[in-house]
Amino acid sequence: MDVIKLLDELEDIIDGSSSIPFAGKVLVDKEELLEIIREIRIKLPDEIKQAEWIKEERQRILVEAQNEADTIIDEARLHIEEMIEKDEITKKAQERAEEIINKAKSNAKEIRIGAREYADELLKNVQDNLKSIITTLEKNREELRGLK
Repeated sequence: MDVIKLLDELEDIIDGSSSIPFAGKVLVDKEELLEIIREIRIKLPDEIKQAEWIKEERQRILVEAQNEADTIIDEARLHIEEMIEKDEITKKAQERAEEIINKAKSNAKEIRIGAREYADELLKNVQDNLKSIITTLEKNREELRGLK
């Protein structure tokens, strides 16, 4: 920074100046010191402005980074909630699928049992009819034999 160089130059001038014995004072070139002070005054506002700009830029970057971090956190939280919701939906769907499968198995078993009972009833009726027909046939044959 130019201001620091100018301050170093002031310090060198003061250190290199003649001192007054027992007074703790030095003799300096007034014009030379005033010229350096003028240069400091000229350069100082630019450097202060630059420092303020750096400070504001730093603050802006920090705010932007915080906003980006907040956005990332919000997106992550939303993604996690969606994943949890999907997981819950999946679990409910699996539970519902199991209920449907169990009900279908139960219905299929009832239908098989019902079909067997119905087939057994039909076969019993056919058997009873066949017995009746056989009995009738036997009677008819006996009548035919009795007529001989």
